[in-house]
Amino acid sequence: MNNESIIQQSEALKPRLGSFQNTALIVGLVGIAATIYGYVAQPDHFFQSYLLAFIYWVSLSMGSLGVLMLHHLAGGRWGFAIRRFLEAGSRTLPLMFILLLPILFLGLHDLYHWSHTESLDEILLKKSAYLNEPFFIVRNLIYFAIWGLIAFYLNRWSLQQDGTRETHPTRKMQRLSGAGIVIYALTMTLAGVDWIMSLEPHWFSTIFSAIYIIGQILLTWAFMTLVAVPLSNKPPLNHLLTNERLRDLGTFMLGFVMLWAYTSFSQFIIIWAGNLPEEITWYMTRLKGGWLDLGYVLIALHFALPFVLLVSSRIKARIPILVCIAFGLMVMRLVDLFWITAPAFDQTGLSLHWLDIAIPIGMGGIWVAFFFWHLKRHSLIALNDPRFEDLLSQEDEHSHG
Repeated sequence: MNNESIIQQSEALKPRLGSFQNTALIVGLVGIAATIYGYVAQPDHFFQSYLLAFIYWVSLSMGSLGVLMLHHLAGGRWGFAIRRFLEAGSRTLPLMFILLLPILFLGLHDLYHWSHTESLDEILLKKSAYLNEPFFIVRNLIYFAIWGLIAFYLNRWSLQQDGTRETHPTRKMQRLSGAGIVIYALTMTLAGVDWIMSLEPHWFSTIFSAIYIIGQILLTWAFMTLVAVPLSNKPPLNHLLTNERLRDLGTFMLGFVMLWAYTSFSQFIIIWAGNLPEEITWYMTRLKGGWLDLGYVLIALHFALPFVLLVSSRIKARIPILVCIAFGLMVMRLVDLFWITAPAFDQTGLSLHWLDIAIPIGMGGIWVAFFFWHLKRHSLIALNDPRFEDLLSQEDEHSHG
């Protein structure tokens, strides 16, 4: 399979990708209409649901960027098979920046208690050098500028490599990814504190942002699986997205399900054992009024069931089951973020507002449409990568064997 045939086959898949894009766009437009209605009719709850949707879908953009950098550092057939998916996901960052602006310039006072400077207690006054509106806005602009530059150059050099046999574009992607993965971890740690932990500014946890980052990567594996499966039997991706590669995605999901459970339980057990009022109250709120039941749902469906299914190679090899697991984990990631954020606004007990569903669906429709728009613009397989000169021929021989 040569470059010309890959390009032709990618062009032939554009109508299918376009149909995915159009379906997602319709869902997104309906969701936007509901979002506008919710902002006008029920503004008190609007930004709570909007923040939930934002931190969920930006997780997929950032997770795509993080996994893309891991691929450039580690190599591997799994990464080459989904590389263009990851690049398309990273190119949704400008969309997420636009969607952040309503939070920065309209919703801060509705979301964050520390923004009400007239009612700060002694503890928050001591934190005001960091938790203040101008610095919060500047930090977020810096985050997206850094992330956007990394994504821009990784995508630019990837396309440059498509057009040349020289190896320097790939080497530059590797060097940038080495520093970029560290920058990603540091900036996303700060962003997790800003967006989520500062909803309850008296509480703190040194592992909280790590849990959020792990959730981003898990969400990315699940989404990539859902995209890969319907395209795995279509050229040119059928040469790369073999059953073995799809099982690899299942294995990565298993690994990050376990890592999410380990870090989440570690945070809980350390805080519970410490029994300090400034830490334990965060969990006390979430262990009553229906939140405890939702916690049990997370244990069962975010960890126990996926673990039991994915740990079995035989079950994981059944593609319909793998798709169900991936979809279920995407839903559970939203439930987990809801369990984390919603009690910060209402500590009387579990309650679900219709905007908590409508806005994530609407924002998700726009995100997915944007993703497929980027995906269909270029070849679905990266070309001329010196690390994979033999890979395509090997997969091609395997598919014809």
